[in-house]
Amino acid sequence: MNNKVKTHQTMEERLNAIRAGVLGSNDGILTVVGVLFSVGAATSNQFTIFIAGLADLLACALSMASGEYASVSSQADAEKVVVDRETQRLRVNPAGVAEDIRAFYVSRGVTTETAGKIADELMAKAPLETILATKYDVQLGHYVSPWSAAVSSLICAAIGGAFPLLAMILSSPRWEMLATIGATVVAVALTGYLSAVIGKGFPIKAIKRNVVIGLLTIAIHYGIGMFF
Repeated sequence: MNNKVKTHQTMEERLNAIRAGVLGSNDGILTVVGVLFSVGAATSNQFTIFIAGLADLLACALSMASGEYASVSSQADAEKVVVDRETQRLRVNPAGVAEDIRAFYVSRGVTTETAGKIADELMAKAPLETILATKYDVQLGHYVSPWSAAVSSLICAAIGGAFPLLAMILSSPRWEMLATIGATVVAVALTGYLSAVIGKGFPIKAIKRNVVIGLLTIAIHYGIGMFF
């Protein structure tokens, strides 16, 4: 049985890229602001602070991208293994596959007789697609893309890290710390909101959590910098 050619992205594939972007941006914000405050507490040299922040921004973006690529590649490989396994089952034990489909519908409240008829019809029309969807929630030919996740994470981590970096560099020395804190609070609040919307969670709670984490990151790194 041949896999169908992918003609469009599923919602899961789009959400995978969005999720990677939100996580990447949040990580970019926190790691860069942490470096800026730890280095800023140790020296007042603007060029040194800028280079340290820029280096961390690039390292963070590349690290997040490579991590997403490895993680999502493993997930995609697992999905392909499932496709191969069920393809083999359909060759050697189609009755077992039909029973799995019937059991799925019975578990959803369909009568045994009706579930059997549904299973027979689906086995005749699209057996592989059906068993993948009902047993594994996998859509044939649509696998999460490691490249999409990696690129999304790379770009968003760089953009996220640019918020505190630009705020500190573009502000006057008198206001640079407050400007950086303000930019960080706004940025992490936005990523908290987006993560809650994507995950269908609680936006206000996510925003508060991200802001607290952001402020703690600043405080901890500033304290570390004061020792040097």
